Amino acid sequence: MLWTIIVTVIVGAIIGALARLVLPGKQSISTLVTVVLGILGALIGSWAYTALSGNETTSGIDWIALILGVIAAAILIVVYGMVVGRKQV
Repeated sequence: MLWTIIVTVIVGAIIGALARLVLPGKQSISTLVTVVLGILGALIGSWAYTALSGNETTSGIDWIALILGVIAAAILIVVYGMVVGRKQV
């Protein structure tokens, strides 16, 4: 259980960072928000891949789910930026 949480946070941080890299311009969000949005993006990407393909098991890294996670995290970062706006320093 603890191992799963640690891996989720690490993968979420990586996905959040990748999502910020693919977005043009500067995003003024904290590292914590990036990790949280990355985790949410990973969950959404994994869920979307499972829902669309019906494939629940994989051996190794599922690259399509990873790419969908980065796209979902990028969308979440854009939406977060629109909601928060320039209020955050």
